[in-house]
Amino acid sequence: MARLEGKTAVITGGASGIGEATVRLFAAEGARVVIADIQDGAGERLASDLGGSAVYQHTDVTSEDDIRAAIARAMKEFGRLDCIFNNAGIVGAVGPIEDTPAEEYDRTMAVLLRSVFLGMKHAAPIMKAQRSGSIISTASVAGVQAGDGPHVYATAKAAIIHLTKSVALELSEHNVRVNCICPGGIATPLLTPVLPAGDGAMDVVKAALAQFQPIPRAGLPEDIAQAALWLAGDDSTFVSGHALVVDGAMTAGRRWSQQPAAVRTHTPMA
Repeated sequence: MARLEGKTAVITGGASGIGEATVRLFAAEGARVVIADIQDGAGERLASDLGGSAVYQHTDVTSEDDIRAAIARAMKEFGRLDCIFNNAGIVGAVGPIEDTPAEEYDRTMAVLLRSVFLGMKHAAPIMKAQRSGSIISTASVAGVQAGDGPHVYATAKAAIIHLTKSVALELSEHNVRVNCICPGGIATPLLTPVLPAGDGAMDVVKAALAQFQPIPRAGLPEDIAQAALWLAGDDSTFVSGHALVVDGAMTAGRRWSQQPAAVRTHTPMA
């Protein structure tokens, strides 16, 4: 039996990258999905590809009305809400702290953090009434340790982790689970704007990430989709308040080959 048979999910940022991979996997596993995004062309094409398993809903995740409408679309089309994956994101404000415009800070926090709050807020009453549901959000290893992302991005992702734990304490009593995923270096379109344009941009990203993480390959959107599938399904019903790190061992430390020789060969260090 498909692992999400009979379940309904809303996935923000669902038209590309991690979101698209998750939409496709959830649909393949029997779920009905609302693709919530601002990329109308990509979202409509994806929904068309998946036939009756998915619908597209234009959703600006900084708008409370749009988040409310995406969840309402799930209820209208499919009659229930079993999972919301608060996944939409941007890199946002970059650069030294003294050069960061307050407006860019506000925009970054709105897309990355406020949207997660809104998704939780509007999913909660439906899931509480059902006495079931899984709320998943995309955090980051940048929220676990400093130095893996721009200041504001990292701060928002750390806040998502803490918000996840706090809300889990409230909703777990209603049999609603709240978790987040902390991806490492994942090859998605989010990373390509900093590279020269062209069909080879993603290959450049993958090659760079393969040198960056102990598991010697780039993380892929499908890696995160598989983690989301587990958190959305019935195999994780005792998991709540958890930040699931999926990073190819990046946050564990340096590659073994980069450890000091004394560590690798048992030679005493001076």
